[in-house]
Amino acid sequence: MFESKDPQKTSLESLGEFGLIQHLTQAFEIKKPSTLLGIGDDAALMNFGGEDVALTTDMLVEGVHFDLGYTPLKHLGYKAVVVNLSDIYAMNMEPTQLTVSLAVSNRFGLEALEELYAGIYHAAEHYGVDVVGGDTTSSTSGLVISITAIGIAGAIEAVKRSGARPNDLLVVSGDLGAAYLGLQILRREQEVFKVNPQHQPDLEPYSYLVERQLKPEARKDIVGLLAELGVKPTAMIDISDGLSSEILHLCTASRVGCSLYEEKIPLDPTMIGAAEEFNMEVSTVALSGGEDYELLFTISPDDYPKIKGNPNLTVIGHMTDEASGAQLITRTSQSMPLTARGWNSFRQPAGGQND
Repeated sequence: MFESKDPQKTSLESLGEFGLIQHLTQAFEIKKPSTLLGIGDDAALMNFGGEDVALTTDMLVEGVHFDLGYTPLKHLGYKAVVVNLSDIYAMNMEPTQLTVSLAVSNRFGLEALEELYAGIYHAAEHYGVDVVGGDTTSSTSGLVISITAIGIAGAIEAVKRSGARPNDLLVVSGDLGAAYLGLQILRREQEVFKVNPQHQPDLEPYSYLVERQLKPEARKDIVGLLAELGVKPTAMIDISDGLSSEILHLCTASRVGCSLYEEKIPLDPTMIGAAEEFNMEVSTVALSGGEDYELLFTISPDDYPKIKGNPNLTVIGHMTDEASGAQLITRTSQSMPLTARGWNSFRQPAGGQND
């Protein structure tokens, strides 16, 4: 029998997702020689028959990670796959298989699940992965989706979060903050609809932002681009919880500090316009918004000429010694500690960012 401990309640919000995982799993030890990397990265890493294999899983819960009031089921199915594949690409690896598990309440009919699976099918086809299993069960409170993704290293080496070194350059793909603004637009239109059900929203001016929220893409192309350029990242992570949080994860895992330059953070003009419309500071959105699913990685300074001028990649800072800590260098050249203000599923309202 397990003995119950002191019934005192500790707030999960105060721990956050990563603090909770670290606390609950601190007693686990790696015992199998096939386990190369356990809890604490974008994916676990194992070796079977000389082949490196990555394994990751993500759970999306209605009312926490998505709101079906503005999320089409087909888009949700597609996104549920993408958020898992992004973790595989963040290991510099190629996804190969998926399993899909669902818990559904009786308010969902067959047709609704067909829509959800149409999105899953489309994503699997687009990224060239096989759906090989899963589970289904009933739910008393809405829809829960859990997807597990498997990937292989192939001819390239897996990249962990822990390989960054002082003086490495900090690089990001794409642009940041658009998904969060897309979420704000969808929530605003939902509130208008509640007041006036006849309202027909015009989302065309915000199509890029809304698509970044409802139908993001995993950056398979970046993994291919880096291989083509002959660049092997020293550390890598995907941006699901916000740029600041992910930088701090890299710093912690690699035991280094960082200088992030605010003026270098890539922003889409549509995102800037929407941020002004919502009276939000653009850098705050880019740092804390999350769900961009871009790749954040470090490279040796010697590799800079290989990526210089590439429109898909932006150098936003460099790594420093651990004692210097993670610093944000503002547009006015002031240095301030970089703080994590990204997604916390134990705090955020429904429809927010995913982990």
